[in-house]
Amino acid sequence: MSEGFSVEEMKVGQSASMSKTVTEADIILFAGITGDFNPAHIDEEYAKNSLFKGRIAHGMLSAGFISATLAMKLPGPGTIYLGQSMKFKAPVKIGDTVKTTVTITSINIEKKIINLDTVCCVGETKVVIGECTMMKP
Repeated sequence: MSEGFSVEEMKVGQSASMSKTVTEADIILFAGITGDFNPAHIDEEYAKNSLFKGRIAHGMLSAGFISATLAMKLPGPGTIYLGQSMKFKAPVKIGDTVKTTVTITSINIEKKIINLDTVCCVGETKVVIGECTMMKP
């Protein structure tokens, strides 16, 4: 497996993306792994009467897509997550394709610290926005 980009190879403005279509299995597995069985995610009858009029994916599932993009694309394998802030802007439903894009906003070469904007979109709708700090040893 590749070690991704070195700090010296990265540039402010550089970005990478990944996409994932959310499935029923993703939601059930995520609930089982985390123990989050909120009926908004797993109970269609309950969810029909909710604000979203149907089941929605866990917000942290989309956060996991951010983690995957950082780990596998930019900065890439070997990076260490130091922090993340995020806001959930819109729901993700079963069958939605979430495109995650990370963009470098600053690099501290001496400390090997990279800051990135993180965005998840379904079509043109931003569903999660935030920023993170990574270290590339």
